[in-house]
Amino acid sequence: MTPRYEDRLRRVIRYMHANPGGDLSLDRLADEAAMSRFHWHRVFRALTGETCAQAARRVRLFRAGVLLVQSDLPVDQVAALVGYDNPQSFARAFRDYHGVTPLAFRAAGSPGRAPISIRPKGHAMFTVTIRDQAPMHLAALTHTGPYTEIGQAFEELSAIFSARNLWPHARGMVGIYYDDPDTVAAADLRSAAAVVVAPGFEMPDNLTPLDLPGGPHAVLPFQGPYAGLHEAYGYLYGSWLSGSGREPADAPSYEIYLNSPMDTAPADLRTEICLPLRA
Repeated sequence: MTPRYEDRLRRVIRYMHANPGGDLSLDRLADEAAMSRFHWHRVFRALTGETCAQAARRVRLFRAGVLLVQSDLPVDQVAALVGYDNPQSFARAFRDYHGVTPLAFRAAGSPGRAPISIRPKGHAMFTVTIRDQAPMHLAALTHTGPYTEIGQAFEELSAIFSARNLWPHARGMVGIYYDDPDTVAAADLRSAAAVVVAPGFEMPDNLTPLDLPGGPHAVLPFQGPYAGLHEAYGYLYGSWLSGSGREPADAPSYEIYLNSPMDTAPADLRTEICLPLRA
């Protein structure tokens, strides 16, 4: 696959994430890719596993979930911001995607309240175990800005791996988060979307090689929408760490993704939050 197809796919991904309330029709996305709509539909699906319509719906409804949790905007205004003129059709689409109504999603994910949709089934509270992690070598795409927008970097990273047929070298997906979102402005937050690869992997020139050290880690398994991860981090760094007798290592926390929002309902997404510890 030539680089120009990779570039076209990344342009379309950036456009969708930058314009969730705009025109995300096949014709508009094909224009962004500078390709006939008939051919672009097939190219996009072959490289991503989704149709353009499925990808646009996912981007819009994920952004709606973030807005519902992080703002007090009325539901109909959230609907309009993500491209739905009819609040009823938005509510139906949101429930189909997230499994709950917009108001229930907001209530479950509101700061300071127990996010019932993200608690591990059968447990009253999050659980944390200490695990010895092996070192990991990563091919990464860096991201600066709100952590909730790192999805664009992951999709561009996936586009690069698909266009260059690199998935046979992939051994997992990881997100690295360098800053505390409670103390650093959202626009300045540093993170990286990454694929775990073998040490001898030939790194594409538009990706950054990164290494995560091995050793003891506190691991919190999390199930549910990514919008609820903030609550889990609060428990890990607050209740658990303060009572554990352990000290964090001088290394960033990261997330291991055990499945993908591309083919998994938000309520069923599984993530491991990993906090490096001093030995």
